[in-house]
Amino acid sequence: MKWFSILTSIFVLFFVFNLMVGSADPVDSGEVQKNSNASTNGYSIHALPIPDTLYFAGERVPLEKSYVSESYDRELLVNTYWQSQTLLLIKRANRYFPIIEPILKEQGVPEDFKYLPLIESGFMERIVSPAGASGVWQFMSATAGEYGLEVNKEVDERYHLEKSTIAACEFLKKSYARFGSWTMAAASYNAGVRGIDRQIDKQQATNYYELLLNEETARYVFRILALKEILSRPADFGFHLKPEDLYPVIPTFDVIVMGSVPDFAEFAADHGATYREFKDLNPWLRETYLSNPSKKRYLMKLPTPGAYEKVKSKK
Repeated sequence: MKWFSILTSIFVLFFVFNLMVGSADPVDSGEVQKNSNASTNGYSIHALPIPDTLYFAGERVPLEKSYVSESYDRELLVNTYWQSQTLLLIKRANRYFPIIEPILKEQGVPEDFKYLPLIESGFMERIVSPAGASGVWQFMSATAGEYGLEVNKEVDERYHLEKSTIAACEFLKKSYARFGSWTMAAASYNAGVRGIDRQIDKQQATNYYELLLNEETARYVFRILALKEILSRPADFGFHLKPEDLYPVIPTFDVIVMGSVPDFAEFAADHGATYREFKDLNPWLRETYLSNPSKKRYLMKLPTPGAYEKVKSKK
């Protein structure tokens, strides 16, 4: 009886469903076509062409391998069609690239590495990862100390753009010397030198594109390559910006401090700035004061007069 009741219920539901479907008005195929056309007017999504040749830091990307071209395609699509995020990255890059590029050149690191902090932090200077990596270059505290960055309660130079860029260059050059490849150096920045060493030993391969790596590291270089391509010619990917849309470099001047600063709000005001402006330019100063018992020499940035006034476009 139990099974009979179940079967009866199923039959009734099926009968009611057919009645409902049969009573519905037939769909006008012309109306469907009309709606389809309307949905695509003014906006369309396209597959993106994969270039015949591609280089990272002067090293050729083997796009002839299907898994390499498909990995690159994924990052190109994600970063092209995640428009709001990529638009912000283009705007911020205009502020940070002019600061980072000369340091990379001076340190002998390929310019393509300017895209590395872009994917690490999105150029958000105060960002902290769940693991505790901090600053634009996302240094862990221990690694920062190894590369000469001061990290304590009052001063954390992981947030110092110029100093952390120099530290990142030292890491990358050391990794390049170890692996003989800038691509592998970039991968080691994400996975760690020991992490890459373990995979080399395990897989008996020394080429990034031939290693089976964890999801984040496997996507890492391809994300850099995709953003390099998009930021190099944004209009080709549908990003149209006027010069005034880009975030400008903030003009500053330096003040040398070799003692304590009891109150940064007063210090900023004495130099014609607000507390917020001062802290935005010096995120590496973590407190509202500086003790500096060792009388260490610090350079602190202050905005030049009118530095934060938005430049109006000329019509």
